[in-house]
Amino acid sequence: MRSFLYAALLIIAFAACNKPQSFEYRGMQNLKVDSVGLASSKISLDLIYFNPNNFGVVLKNVNCDVYINHNFLGTYVLDTVMHIVRRSEFILPSSMNVDMKNVYKNALGTLFSSQVLVELKGSTRVGKSGVYITVPFDYSAMEKFSLF
Repeated sequence: MRSFLYAALLIIAFAACNKPQSFEYRGMQNLKVDSVGLASSKISLDLIYFNPNNFGVVLKNVNCDVYINHNFLGTYVLDTVMHIVRRSEFILPSSMNVDMKNVYKNALGTLFSSQVLVELKGSTRVGKSGVYITVPFDYSAMEKFSLF
């Protein structure tokens, strides 16, 4: 009887530990050019995400490649701990070095476009109760863009 009780408790414990769902990309805001150079520039922006999980999670790491109109812009790495509340939007402050040769390739088309395709591809380490897993993500969305 005792072993049956332990087995039942283990099954309930494993069922209660849902695998965290990937965060939903909601947009970006506060795009700033921090420094400009011919070879590389530094930009900062806030990425807005939504936690669809019915539980809070701890975000430990983000490693993300950013593409604009299918052209590689740069890699964003966040190596800090953030507590994300359940079923809520949150902001990831981001900054990255941009390889300008990739920007120059399609600069003219982007300058005269009212929207750009933003793609984020990477992975994040999330968890709860000290158990962390790597969750891959692949987001794309059209974003309004205007220099004028």
